[in-house]
Amino acid sequence: MRVVSLIASATEIVCALGAESQLVGRSHECDFPPSVKALPTVTVTRFATGGSSADIDTAVKASLSSGSSLYTVDAVMLEALRPDLVITQDQCEVCAVSLSDVEKACTVLTSRPQIVTLLPNALEDIFTDIAKVAAALGLVDALGARLRHRLETLTTSLAGPSPTVACIEWLEPLMAAGNWMPTLVALAGGKNLFGQAGVHSPWMTWEALVAADPEVIVVMPCGFDIGRTIEERHLLEAHPAWSQLRAVKAGRVAVVDGNQYFNRPGPRVVESLEILAEIFHGQDHGHRGRGWVPLSV
Repeated sequence: MRVVSLIASATEIVCALGAESQLVGRSHECDFPPSVKALPTVTVTRFATGGSSADIDTAVKASLSSGSSLYTVDAVMLEALRPDLVITQDQCEVCAVSLSDVEKACTVLTSRPQIVTLLPNALEDIFTDIAKVAAALGLVDALGARLRHRLETLTTSLAGPSPTVACIEWLEPLMAAGNWMPTLVALAGGKNLFGQAGVHSPWMTWEALVAADPEVIVVMPCGFDIGRTIEERHLLEAHPAWSQLRAVKAGRVAVVDGNQYFNRPGPRVVESLEILAEIFHGQDHGHRGRGWVPLSV
C-alpha cells in the first residue's frame, strides 16, 4: 500500500505501527522519526511562520477571516506519488491542511485513494485514531494497548501533592491548552486550571492567570520547540504581574517542546506524560534538557 500522511501525528502513528516502508509522501511538518524527512512533501504553508507570536496570530486570523486556506496541497506531487491511502485530520485548520482541501485534491487523482480522517479532540480520541489508521493499513492494533499500559503504569507510580497547573499554548495573545492536555495534567497528578478536556484550546487573559496564581506553569506554544519559546520569553516577563506569580517566584515554570510532544496527538503522548511527571513530581525519565527545561529567573 502507498500511503501519504498529511499530519505529523499520523506519520508517527504509521511508523509506530511498523508500516513506515509504506509511506511515500508527507506534509511539510512531518519530521519524526527523522527518517521520514527523506520523503517528498506534498503541502506548504501560505503564511510566514518565522515572525513573533503576535505576527503569526495576526497572519492566521487574517487568512481565516478572508476564507483563505493556511496550507496548499501540491496536487502535481500527490498525483505523482499515486497514493492508495491519504491520512489527514479535521481537528484544527490552523495545525494542518484542511479536510476540504485534501478532498478536493484527491478527487482528481487517478489512484482514487481512500481518505482517512483523524479527529483527536480528547485523549481517548488518540487511541481511536490509532485503531483507525491500523485498520486502514490492514494491521492489528497492538500499539494502542501498549501505549495504554505505559500510561497506566506511569500514573500508578506517581505520589505526592497535586500542584495547580496552568498550561500556556500561545504567548501573544495568551492561550491555554485544551483538548487532551487537561487529561494529561490530571493523569500526571496536577490540577488543571484552564482549558477543558475534549474542547479546543481557549484564549486566556492575564487577569485570569493572575487570579488563579498557579503553583506550576508549563509553557508549550503550538508548533514551537524549546529554543523558539525561550526566544519569546520576554512576552511573559514584560508583564508586570509575571514576576509576582507563585510559580515564577518558586522557580516552577517549565518550557517544553510543544512541537514534538504536547501538540502532537500521537504515540509520544506517553512521553508527554513522562515530561509532566518530571515537572510536577521530580521523576526522572530522561527528558529534562531535551523535552523540557526550567525557565530560569
